[in-house]
Amino acid sequence: MYSVGPYTFTQTDAAKTVHHARHVWEFIEAGRDPAVIAHLFPTLTDELAHDLPAVWHAWRAAGEAMRAAGQLPTRTEGTVTALHTSGGGLPKLPIEQAEITWAGVAGDRQGNRTHHGRPWQALCIWSDEVIDAFRAQGHPIAPGLAGENITVRGLPWAEVRPGVRLQLGEVLCEVSAYAVPCTHNRRWFTDGDFMVMHHDRGPVSRVYATVLQPGSVAAGDAAVLEP
Repeated sequence: MYSVGPYTFTQTDAAKTVHHARHVWEFIEAGRDPAVIAHLFPTLTDELAHDLPAVWHAWRAAGEAMRAAGQLPTRTEGTVTALHTSGGGLPKLPIEQAEITWAGVAGDRQGNRTHHGRPWQALCIWSDEVIDAFRAQGHPIAPGLAGENITVRGLPWAEVRPGVRLQLGEVLCEVSAYAVPCTHNRRWFTDGDFMVMHHDRGPVSRVYATVLQPGSVAAGDAAVLEP
């Protein structure tokens, strides 16, 4: 096991985090001035005990640097409309309130942790407006079905992307990466085209987030972009 501050990583979690380090970095840079953070990306050594904390601290520093340089959006307030959890697999079922720990929603489980469950994937968040648009196109999708823990409304979803922070009830988190769709989501889309919610298709993707401040969140709480 590895620890970085309050975050705990298995050997696999640590290896996959370092493996995805550059990919996540490219998400943070995209559409912004990469020169602002270019000096922050660490030199990797193939030693997890060194590389994991180096990557983790660089990710946190990147968001702060982008914010200080005016590269991140201004404050916008929306609403938490739904919360979801499951004992593993899809769909996740609605709950009225959730306790959020450093590892994510208390009691929530992933059926397969091959591509899930790292501390930077602690929360999966999606937009009601994106879901509404998919439903208007005839897709039988609804909140929770695609596996998001938290559904929000009223935020400019194109701006909810890696590097920004969200305040959800008592919880402060930082968006870390896009959640890449998998075949388990095929059933929620006409013709099984689950890739329509891939981030390459526009501002339609679910996002993963790292918990910066644990606490409780309930349906109806404020959802604030860049609080």
